[in-house]
Amino acid sequence: MKCNIMKTECFTLAKIKRHLDQYKIATMEELKGVLGTDTRMTVFRKLKELPYKTSYSHRGKFYALEKAIRFNEQGLWSCKSVWFSSWGTLLETVRVFVNNSESGYSTTELDKILHVSVKGSLIQLINEKRIWRKKFSGVFVYFSIHSDLKAKQLMIREKQSHKKDYEFGMGEDLFLHELKATIVLFSSLLNEKQKRIYAGLESLKLGYGGDQKIADLLGIDSHTVAKGRKEIVNNDIEVERIRKKGGGRNSVKKKSRGRKGN
Repeated sequence: MKCNIMKTECFTLAKIKRHLDQYKIATMEELKGVLGTDTRMTVFRKLKELPYKTSYSHRGKFYALEKAIRFNEQGLWSCKSVWFSSWGTLLETVRVFVNNSESGYSTTELDKILHVSVKGSLIQLINEKRIWRKKFSGVFVYFSIHSDLKAKQLMIREKQSHKKDYEFGMGEDLFLHELKATIVLFSSLLNEKQKRIYAGLESLKLGYGGDQKIADLLGIDSHTVAKGRKEIVNNDIEVERIRKKGGGRNSVKKKSRGRKGN
């Protein structure tokens, strides 16, 4: 009798393994059908004998054998649009991603990465004080609660936010077009030196690569922009003069004609 029970146990376990090997993933209802049972506990009892993972998408309703999963560098794996994480649940996956991020994540950013809605998980983590958040341009961005890591994330996010607002007009193409037109119009009202200084200032706002971007926008040489930028940084500016003393062409005095006979 004992031998028969053991054979039955091995047979039912093999049926689950065979099904998951063939289809990679399965729901509880599908596994119940494989075992011919209506009881969830029977399936769970068998699954415990196998190393398996539960999906974080589809409310955790899918199961897969660990040996079949190939996580990518982010710790994620998908099969038939069902997503699994090396950290298990969606809640824990969201927490880890926020903590490991370079500059925090907004809800939209995490939705795209994890391919599911993370709003509920973020709210729960905030309520449990396991992550921290701050608004940037009217949008909440989520950060680590660890002070050192949070400070680094905030610094990078603030820099990115400033650059994005300047370059892309907070994502509005119309605003970007008008901003560029305003910069070009304003620079056209300036004299040679003022235009150079202004171009250098705008380049400083953009950071790396700013000289060429502003040069292209204003139709001037990038070296001119770089010169203006250096003048600002070195405080080498003479407000009252267009050129430095001694520069420019020598003045030509107009000779008066003498009268005939004198």
